[in-house]
Amino acid sequence: MAATGDAFRRARGRALSAFRHGTPNFGAGRRAGDDEYEWKGPFYFIQGADPQFGLIKAWAVGDTNNGDDEWKEEIKLTEQAVQAVNKLNPKPKFFVLCGDLIHGMPGSQWRKDQERDLKNILKNTDQDIPLVFVSGNHDIGNTPTRETIDNYCKSWGDDYFSFWVGGVFFLVLNSQLYFDSSKCPELKQAQDVWLNEQLAVAEKHKCKHIIVFQHIPLFLREPDEDHDYFNLEKSVRQGIMEKFHKAGDVLRSEETLPRNILIQNIKILVLDMRRILVKTFGFIATEGRSCLLYLKKNSRIVCLHME
Repeated sequence: MAATGDAFRRARGRALSAFRHGTPNFGAGRRAGDDEYEWKGPFYFIQGADPQFGLIKAWAVGDTNNGDDEWKEEIKLTEQAVQAVNKLNPKPKFFVLCGDLIHGMPGSQWRKDQERDLKNILKNTDQDIPLVFVSGNHDIGNTPTRETIDNYCKSWGDDYFSFWVGGVFFLVLNSQLYFDSSKCPELKQAQDVWLNEQLAVAEKHKCKHIIVFQHIPLFLREPDEDHDYFNLEKSVRQGIMEKFHKAGDVLRSEETLPRNILIQNIKILVLDMRRILVKTFGFIATEGRSCLLYLKKNSRIVCLHME
């Protein structure tokens, strides 16, 4: 069951309060609640991205900087999404939104109103389905600063954190720090140190599944593709991929694949959702287990069924 309290700020201290967090206790003297560290069978979660209140009008008028003064369509679509999630049985373990929660950039005119309306809808999500938030460029800026990140954290919780659910280790990354950290290099360095620590914990405890959420994909089509606005710069990309490669082999899964995809014997899954309409790819840790990745073409919601 989801933890009580602020549904929008459960990520605190680099952990998610909706689930038990900490170093797994695999020895004697196990604590009550340690069950989230253990694999007990299949489960699934819901992943979405870019509710981006204000985007549809901005694109329609051809002014993505100042044309986001209306978001009725986004309200309708998000309400439908919440209603659909609430009807699921059995219930998903959680509902994650991978960035661009609203369209208004930091400091823009309609930002607070967009955020208020989005929260008013998301608060209707079943209380037993925790909400997990990932920061995107519209949430903290294309070139984030300590101030924009602090403001995001006050509204939505930590910008990067980890949590365990059903024996699976989840990592949430702030991909904007990898895109352009020129105004806050110390924050990128802190995330790098933290990520190394988290992967070391996973390796030490022989974690069978690791799933990473981020907004900007490492690449769209090929690992060595040129850098542009929609992926990470090559050297940064390769550095992150090397960290993940140490966990095992690599698999790319694209939206053009069949709806039900059986993925086996791979190591780490990275779900970014920044451009789900273009590509989805992944790395996953299963060590003999498998997962079903449900992808619906041209959809912004993915169900990942772990088994």
